[in-house]
Amino acid sequence: MSYFFTSESVSEGHPDKVADQISDALIDHFLAFDKHSKVACETLVTTGQVVLAGEVKSKAYLDVQQIARDVINKIGYTKGEYQFDGNSCGVISAIHEQSDDINRGVDREDRENQGAGDQGMMFGYATNETENYMPLALEISHRILRELADLRREGNEIPYLRPDAKSQVTVQYSDDHKPERIEAIVVSTQHDPFADTDEEMLGKIEADIKEILLPRVISSLPVHIQDLFGADIKYHINPTGKFVIGGPHGDTGLTGRKIIVDTYGGRGAHGGGAFSGKDPSKVDRSAAYATRHIAKNLVAAGVADEVLVQVSYAIGVAEPTGVYVNTNGTAKVSLTDGEIAEKVKAIFDMRPYAIEQRLKLRNPIYQETAAYGHMGRTSEVKKVSFPNPYSEPVVLEVETFTWEKLDYVEAIKNAFSL
Repeated sequence: MSYFFTSESVSEGHPDKVADQISDALIDHFLAFDKHSKVACETLVTTGQVVLAGEVKSKAYLDVQQIARDVINKIGYTKGEYQFDGNSCGVISAIHEQSDDINRGVDREDRENQGAGDQGMMFGYATNETENYMPLALEISHRILRELADLRREGNEIPYLRPDAKSQVTVQYSDDHKPERIEAIVVSTQHDPFADTDEEMLGKIEADIKEILLPRVISSLPVHIQDLFGADIKYHINPTGKFVIGGPHGDTGLTGRKIIVDTYGGRGAHGGGAFSGKDPSKVDRSAAYATRHIAKNLVAAGVADEVLVQVSYAIGVAEPTGVYVNTNGTAKVSLTDGEIAEKVKAIFDMRPYAIEQRLKLRNPIYQETAAYGHMGRTSEVKKVSFPNPYSEPVVLEVETFTWEKLDYVEAIKNAFSL
């Protein structure tokens, strides 16, 4: 019997994502001016207010308040009627120096034996049901909101959009776990009060989402995915009614509260640690990227149709306490999952410093990850610039989303005789 699976996404203007982007913008600036910075920073956003807190060990001195304001303005909170805008909100910083007790467990004279920044387990996942090896429901949810943000910034076809939004997609699967059809789509978008009655507003929003937004999304998908969009989809457009009050004025936002949106939409597994606001010495972030890199390359190499990889650490210890692989019965090689895991350990050095070097993580590449998912994105080389009122500006060439590269496929094929 077929079954349903649902994933959600939230826009860059969602309060929790505003907080994530501010925290990661701080990470980027600290790394741009001191690549050895150790940073763990959290952000809270609410009506007219931003609070920055956390621990930092860095040679860089930054105007953290201005960094937060720039992020807020870039997202689109630039008007007083939002009750939260980058130019007028208050910004309080409670950032202080990192504990030496934590730092001594991480730093080593021999950097290759740098200890893990915390204990815990991290998961990476990949499936061949989409071109970027991501779960289908989450991929469509992300695309809906990226397209909605594009329409908001264009300001022509749907001029009343505000930054806060959420989406959700339910996919029907066959007994052999293949997508059969799209069952339901939910879109909730913040908007201006642009009509005399709520009914008129909601009717216009529903029509625009169905007739403008979704056709743009569907046309961007491969043909075999487009075929899953039938005439019987259940739509829920702003199902609670009007959505004028939103963003940090409607809901307080905190760093690290959208970890399922950030990863696999509930597929695979999650170790529980957030990513944003953490420099790459924190294995919550770096090892989660490394396990995604492993899982994606394993699937792309043909080892299995679906792969879940877990790695675990003890704080201050370089070598993982364990590496686990689960192919959910989809392996294409005559090996057990335990034997696959042994080969993975031989191919990939999972010590924290090795991960940082392999994936080029000590670069300012993180603000871009903090909306629309850390996984399933496109790696590219780009120039980034960082102003600083206390020193000369920095311009760097960086490579983004390195954990999405299929650069280990050949090594895996050789190891597995594929």
